[in-house]
Amino acid sequence: MHPERTRPGTAALAHSEFWPRLLERERHALERGALQPIETQQALLERDGVTWVVRRVSSLARKARDRERRQTQNDAGPSNPFLPPEADLTIGAVGHGHLCIFNKFNVIEHHILLVTRAFEHQECLLTPADFSALAWCMRERGGLGFYNGGQVAGASQTHKHLQWIPLPLLGTGPAVPITPLLDGPDAPGRIVRCPALPLPHAFVRLRPDAMRGNGDLYRLYIALLEAIGIEALSLGDETRQSAPYNLLLTRDWMLAVPRTRECHEGISVNALGFAGSLFVMQAGQLERIRSVGPLALLQAVTD
Repeated sequence: MHPERTRPGTAALAHSEFWPRLLERERHALERGALQPIETQQALLERDGVTWVVRRVSSLARKARDRERRQTQNDAGPSNPFLPPEADLTIGAVGHGHLCIFNKFNVIEHHILLVTRAFEHQECLLTPADFSALAWCMRERGGLGFYNGGQVAGASQTHKHLQWIPLPLLGTGPAVPITPLLDGPDAPGRIVRCPALPLPHAFVRLRPDAMRGNGDLYRLYIALLEAIGIEALSLGDETRQSAPYNLLLTRDWMLAVPRTRECHEGISVNALGFAGSLFVMQAGQLERIRSVGPLALLQAVTD
C-alpha cells in the first residue's frame, strides 16, 4: 500500500444527500472552472438490434482539453491527480476508503469517480470495500457502474478508480443500449454467456437486494472473472489481475469482458463501449464504425 493519503477531513456523504450534494458541487465546479465538460456531437447507429450512441469530440473542444491537460502537467508535474483530488472536484467521502469526485473532462453529465483514499493500483482486483462504495451510490439512484481494469481496458490513470454515470444513456429505448443483446436466463446468480453477444464475456443477473452490501456483488465478480479466465496474482502485498478486463454493473445485472487490446484502427474502447456507447476523436473514425459495425469493433478488442 502506498503511504500517501488524501487530505483528511472530507465529510462523509449520507444517502439522502448524495444526489443534492452532487448537483450542488457540480454547479460549484463548473463556476470555478475545475470541471471541464468536453463538447461532443452525437450520432446514433441502428445495428444488430441495438441503438448505439457514438460521441465525437469537436476539434475546438479537443484542442482546449489538450491545452488544459498540458497546463495542469506543467503546473503540477507528473503527479497523481487523485492523491489528493482537486478540492473543487470533490463531492465527499463514501465509507472509510473512498472519495467521490467528478471526472474532470467529462463527456457524460454527472459522471463521477470513486477513488481509493490511499493508493491502490488500477490493476489490483476489486475488493468488497470497492463494491460497497459503488453499491452505496447505486442503491438510491441506480445508474451504471463500470471499471476499466488496466490501460489496455481503457484506464487513463493507475490509481484505482471505479466510475458511475446516471441512466438512461439515451432518451429513448433501453436505459443501457446494449440490453437487447443481454439475453441470458432470468435466474439470478447464474453465470452465463449471452447467445446474442458474439464476443468473450460472462454475465449474471442480480437479486433485487444486490445493492444492500451483503457481499453478493463481490462473490459474483470473482465468479465472473473466473469465467473469463482472469486469475488473481500475488505481487508483494497486492492482488493483481492476470489480464485486462472491463466490468459493467447495473442494479439488474453485471457483465465482465476480457480485453486483448486497447484500440482498433485508432478507435479506443473502454467499458462504456460494451454498454453501447462509443467515443471517437475524428469524423473518419465515426465513418469507420459505420462501415465495419460497432460489434465488429468490440470483437476486435476482445478476440
